[in-house]
Order: sequence, then structure tokens, then C-alpha cells
Amino acid sequence: MNDSNISKIMNDAEEKMQLTLDFLEENFSRIRAGRANPHILDGIKVEYYGSTVPLSNVATVTVPDAKTIIIQPWEKSMLKVVEKALLDSDVGITPENNGELIRLGIPPLTEERRKLLVKQTKQEAEDAKISIRNSRREGIEEVKKAVKDGYPEDAGKDAEAEIQKLHDKYIKKLEEKLAVKEKEILTV
Repeated sequence: MNDSNISKIMNDAEEKMQLTLDFLEENFSRIRAGRANPHILDGIKVEYYGSTVPLSNVATVTVPDAKTIIIQPWEKSMLKVVEKALLDSDVGITPENNGELIRLGIPPLTEERRKLLVKQTKQEAEDAKISIRNSRREGIEEVKKAVKDGYPEDAGKDAEAEIQKLHDKYIKKLEEKLAVKEKEILTV
């Protein structure tokens, strides 16, 4: 066991932590915070010639103002399909179909809805923290295994401390992202 193996262990741990943070950010972008955000539609799939595809594969999504999302299907025949997918989704906004495009009017959030969204956001963050902790634990276990296989013990302790520092750095980033999202949700 040599230093390059330890570097690989640390790089793997950091990569997993970064992926967790990226995933959390993507999930946060789908949480509606009272302003029009096209990412709230990212999870919506529609039937298109026998296969299920993301909404963005069949329509242009634009945000003309802070309270409106416009969905312009590329084929007129897709209007009803897209409308049904929106109604069946958990977006919670009734689409307005004028025969050319679909308009989603973003209603102001109620206090109760804001509290639910903050709770959902905190749960997403907690799941991400668990994932980051697991990455730290896996990295430390690999270092301990390396020490058993002959890697110097003091260097192993240093590597464990570095993995802990990575963990702390990513938890701090996560907390910052959570604070920003909560503020966004609670800002009326």
C-alpha cells in the first residue's frame, strides 16, 4: 500500500461527496419557491411515439416573468399529452392550454405550503448529510484496511484526518445551500 492508493481513496471520497452535493442542488432546483423556475418541470415525463421522454425533449420551456412558465410543444398534437402529464404530476399547478401553448401561472405560496417546502428541503439536506457521512466512513475504513496491510500508521491517521476535513467542508457547503434555499422559500 502506498501514498497513491491513499490519494485515490481520498479522491474517491471527495468525488462521492461532491456528487451528493450536486444531486442535492438538482433536487433543490425542483422545489418550487414562489418564483417561476423551469426546473420544477425536470421530473415530468410524457408519452411520445410509444416511449416515455422528459418534457424538455418535446417542448420549449420559457420563463417570461417571475410568475409564469410557458411550455411550447414542438408538435401541436403533444399539447393534450403535455397538459395531462402536468395535471398528473406533483407540480400542483393547473395548466392553461390556449391551443398553441401551455401557460403555468405560479401562484403565491401559502404559509402552510412554505412550511411544507422547508420541511421537504431539510429532509433532502438530511439525506445528503447521511450520504456524505457514509462517504467519510467508507474512506476511513479503506485507510484502516491499508494500515492493516502495511501502510504506516501515522500516515493512516493523517489520511483519516484529511477525510474528516473533507467531510466538514462538504457539510458546511451543504448547510450553506440549505440556508439559501430556505431563505428563497420563506421570502414572500
